[in-house]
Amino acid sequence: MADTALVPDDFEVPTEYVDPRFRLEPLGPQHNVADHAAWSGSIEHIRATAQMGQWPPLDGMSLEANLGDLQRHADDFTSRRGFTYTVLDPGTGDVIGCVYLYPSKKPEYDAVLRTWVRADRADLDTGLHSTLVDWLESTWPLGKLDHR
Repeated sequence: MADTALVPDDFEVPTEYVDPRFRLEPLGPQHNVADHAAWSGSIEHIRATAQMGQWPPLDGMSLEANLGDLQRHADDFTSRRGFTYTVLDPGTGDVIGCVYLYPSKKPEYDAVLRTWVRADRADLDTGLHSTLVDWLESTWPLGKLDHR
């Protein structure tokens, strides 16, 4: 998305966030099968709640295309251009959602946060989002955050 880092070089980007309801870790190719299953089984719910435009695609995406998408997110994380975390169930380790933190395209904001959870975990929609807004605004050097 952006060619420059979203956070300063001296900021240590967290590689985990733990809450009693969920756990975050950087999204990468190792999550491909579980990530694909999580979002492709919840397309209508995600489109209705996540404010992510035309994603996910109504007609789905191949596992191979999803792998390419996950590799792009992992590359963005490594280069500090954006940060995507997979949301895992703390008990089972199942992929239950995703968190995206990228530079905002709106000039009045510095960064944008988007989250989604599987339809069968819709009870986490609000709690995940509000917990992350609090975490990001209190500990990340992001400037003004667009979170809805």
